[in-house]
Amino acid sequence: MTTIARALCTATRRLRAAGIEDARAEARLLLRHVTGLPSEALVADRDRTLDAEALARFEAVVARRTAREPMAYISGEREFWSLALTVGPGVLVPRPETETLVEAALEAFPDRTRPLRILDLGTGSGCLLLALLREYPNAVGVGVDRSTAALGHAAENARRHGLEGRALLLRGDWGRALAGPFELIVANPPYVASGELAELAPEVARHEPRAALDGGPDGLDAYRAILPDLPRLLAPGGVACLEIGAGQAAALSVLAEAADFRVAVRPDLAGIPRCLVLRHRTP
Repeated sequence: MTTIARALCTATRRLRAAGIEDARAEARLLLRHVTGLPSEALVADRDRTLDAEALARFEAVVARRTAREPMAYISGEREFWSLALTVGPGVLVPRPETETLVEAALEAFPDRTRPLRILDLGTGSGCLLLALLREYPNAVGVGVDRSTAALGHAAENARRHGLEGRALLLRGDWGRALAGPFELIVANPPYVASGELAELAPEVARHEPRAALDGGPDGLDAYRAILPDLPRLLAPGGVACLEIGAGQAAALSVLAEAADFRVAVRPDLAGIPRCLVLRHRTP
């Protein structure tokens, strides 16, 4: 028979051998996930015996994590802007730095009662669109993605938070088939240069959808596809917030200015330029 203490010890060794940095903490998270036990119980009841079914489920999720599958895929959930979102294979795991776009939008439109029309290009899990709809209760939005798997997660998340009546989810290629205007456009396009994908963490490189990561030879292909449609999609006085990668602000500012936008750059909490804020040039 295997106790909680022994199961955690064995899992910690396996996770550490797989290169998991905080192996002990992750082992506890995984055991909590499969048993539903609170953290205190893992300590207070460390000599408690795990039943065969619980042990088998625990060993299965530990095996998934040692293969460097993202913890969010194993748990099936990730928090973004205080929203618990369903995620899984086929959809990009929401990142804290993407919340920079929500912050930029709230700064651009401080009146939360405004009936905005919002467009989310490459909506993925729906994290940006749903966070913004939660912040603007009179807004409606459209989320576009090429991935049916991602759209399935976005639809589930919209239902989960009671936002399905204000969120229209469409399969499409960026903004090409859409008619505007939208007061607020957000996008977190793929921006990793193709040659740098192998350098990403194994959780990302091996498991997250390549289409949500690969930005082409210089990482900017998606922006070249998006920017030509923005002038017609963005309403007068509107704002577009685009997530960008480290070191891309200068090149993307040039592209955006060539599309006749005024450009501001907003950093994330780490001080890395993370969001391009675009507005139409005044006549």
